[in-house]
Amino acid sequence: MTKCEFSTENDRITGFSVSGHSGYAEEGSDIVCAAVSAAVAMAEAIINDVCGAKAKVRVKDADARVTLTLPASCDEEDTVQAVLAGMMVYLCGLRDEYPDYIEVMEV
Repeated sequence: MTKCEFSTENDRITGFSVSGHSGYAEEGSDIVCAAVSAAVAMAEAIINDVCGAKAKVRVKDADARVTLTLPASCDEEDTVQAVLAGMMVYLCGLRDEYPDYIEVMEV
């Protein structure tokens, strides 16, 4: 199962951690993993490359984990928050469609 955890502090999303393989299908054919991976990559690209937020990104291949942590403040805060909220909504929709393969939590 893929676990997606969004960290929040005072109504601000401060980052996320996505880990595990969904187990929906064999590696390379797993549409749930592909959808999650695409969402993570797009969010990171918008947050860091487009908005210049300088979020810290850690990848742990052994755990199949990607963690993104925002700095205390960003110049494009509203846009960054919209991206993270949109990612959360998208992943919740995926969870509703594939409840045995993805979990989304706010911590």
